[in-house]
Amino acid sequence: MNIILRFLLNGLAVLTTAYLLPGVDVLDYQTALITALVLSIANVIIKPLLILFTIPITVFTLGLFLLVINAVIILLVDHFVDGFSVDGFWWALGFSLIMSIFNSIINDIIKDPKK
Repeated sequence: MNIILRFLLNGLAVLTTAYLLPGVDVLDYQTALITALVLSIANVIIKPLLILFTIPITVFTLGLFLLVINAVIILLVDHFVDGFSVDGFWWALGFSLIMSIFNSIINDIIKDPKK
């Protein structure tokens, strides 16, 4: 049940973030849910590989390069999801920062019963 609720709240977070940022457009809630799903899959599969390949530059920048990786993931999702568009790198960076805040709030609201 928590997984479905987290998924629905992440879709709402995508929709809200797109409303807050003028450089990000989401067609409707269904597109926001698809975006949340593709973003989750990309974060599970592609992000660890990017982090592994960029360890030296991430260490050199004291972890700030992870923000760039997050923005690249957002731009990649923009490429694959119709109805979701990001106007550039800086909007993708802002989108990833606001989504991180929303995900932190969602994780605080919905606690894992195993912990």
